[in-house]
Amino acid sequence: MKTLTRAEETVMKVLWKLSNGLLMEVVENMPEPQPHKNTVATILKTLVDKEFVKIENVGRIHRYHPLLSKEEYSKRTLTNVAKGYFEGSFSNVVSFLVDEKKLSVEDLELLLKQLKKK
Repeated sequence: MKTLTRAEETVMKVLWKLSNGLLMEVVENMPEPQPHKNTVATILKTLVDKEFVKIENVGRIHRYHPLLSKEEYSKRTLTNVAKGYFEGSFSNVVSFLVDEKKLSVEDLELLLKQLKKK
């Protein structure tokens, strides 16, 4: 899977939130400080080239649509992290998060309850 740069990911987050958008809608929804519209246009072109976004022509302007959901991108990214840094083991990921105090025992108990319900 192709990866996103931090700037590309920021634009994708806006598109996921909007579900689609014109250039100016994307710019207006960018976090502060908002980048120049030319910068966002360049990032959108790159996202089209990487096949993360498609263009719908609306007259003489473009409406941008994400081709990949936030959930699917998150799943792929997390899987790549597990493969690249934790021998593909999600239990190693969880152990790491516990060791780093990013995940508490209470969080783990809640996760176990959720898993047992499924």
